[in-house]
Amino acid sequence: MPCKKAKGNGQGSVYPRKNKDGKITGYLGAYYGPYGKRRYVSAKSKTECERKLRAAMVDAEKGLEFDAGKITVGQYLNNWLTGIKGTVRQRTWERYEQFVRVHLVPAFGGIKLGNLSRAHLKTLYASKTDLSPTTIRHLHAAIHKALDEAVADNLIPRNVATNIKLPKMRKKEIHPLNPDQAKAFLEAARGDRYEALYVLAIHYGLRRGELLGLKWSDLQGNSLQVRRTMSEARVGRIEEETKNGKGRRIELSEKAVEALRSHRRQQVGVKDSEYIFPSTTGTPTNSSNLMYRSFKPTLKRAGLPQIRFHDLRHTCATIRS
Repeated sequence: MPCKKAKGNGQGSVYPRKNKDGKITGYLGAYYGPYGKRRYVSAKSKTECERKLRAAMVDAEKGLEFDAGKITVGQYLNNWLTGIKGTVRQRTWERYEQFVRVHLVPAFGGIKLGNLSRAHLKTLYASKTDLSPTTIRHLHAAIHKALDEAVADNLIPRNVATNIKLPKMRKKEIHPLNPDQAKAFLEAARGDRYEALYVLAIHYGLRRGELLGLKWSDLQGNSLQVRRTMSEARVGRIEEETKNGKGRRIELSEKAVEALRSHRRQQVGVKDSEYIFPSTTGTPTNSSNLMYRSFKPTLKRAGLPQIRFHDLRHTCATIRS
């Protein structure tokens, strides 16, 4: 087969790959890199192999050398997970790990990293009919982030996950309470051990994790500093930085401050805790217990629909607007 000149980097050639019966099973492209080392690309068709060879030789001419070698997608992704542990939030890492273990490795973990293609990703997404568009997008974000790092490390020349068309996300329906409903909810919560928590949620829009992560040291006079969020991870309940990574300061009304003072008086006799809204044993409150032992029963007592806790945050925005 004729050789193709590689513009200052020696010659590049495409050869058919045959099995023991002489049947062509694919094509191999070979060229010399910028340091004289023999490099290879492969593809199932001659046309695709020639395209990959041309792209590789152009990169070589620019002094770019990509060497994923024999590393497989599975090996790379597991190494990537190890490398980013501790650099992202625990729950984010756990989500990435689940995507790698449950979806990515079973689909193409045995493929060489350098041979991963857009077609592999598009086929995977199309096959995941049991996943929501939102989950598909999160799955795609994980592999995109991993491949970005492979590009940065010069293992592969480009990120094949770039510009792949993804299913449209369905907007979650929100059901904020109107002012009368919010008042009815707080009336129904009167005397509940989490009454003050609901006051903060409705009037200041704090997220559930932020509320459960509050400590008495965060309260200084009428000022409340939101410094952390309580997350439910596989390793248990852990403190993490807030969603924006900065936290925020809130100036409380006298009504909110009094609700917190009353809440603290009610905690007398309960095991001392640094948290404002701990469990009865003083440990961080389990978010599921909050939902099913307090929040949902309070909605029922108030005669209100069973909304999400996050809808209280939207309630705050609605009341303020």
